[in-house]
Amino acid sequence: MDDLTGFQRDLLYVIAGADQPSGQDVKDEIETYYSSEINHGRLYPNLDTLVNKDLVEKGQLDRRTNYYEISNRGQQAIEERRQWEQQYLNNSALHASLGC
Repeated sequence: MDDLTGFQRDLLYVIAGADQPSGQDVKDEIETYYSSEINHGRLYPNLDTLVNKDLVEKGQLDRRTNYYEISNRGQQAIEERRQWEQQYLNNSALHASLGC
């Protein structure tokens, strides 16, 4: 996960929180968070990167629509990231309570 951009990480989280979203579903959700339009030239190459890194699996709903699904490796990467983040969040809370 350390080699992903923030945008790619956000895409991974969106996909993990949805049930086989289409590219358009992912786009709609990420635009809500970013409060701006995300063009296809930005979205799909980043989705392909997640697929190429085996963090996301890509399937076909019909001839025009693909879906994305978090892979086991992607889920593991999210869990490892959460553990890494938690050590700093817990540490910050400890320092704040001690008045550091």
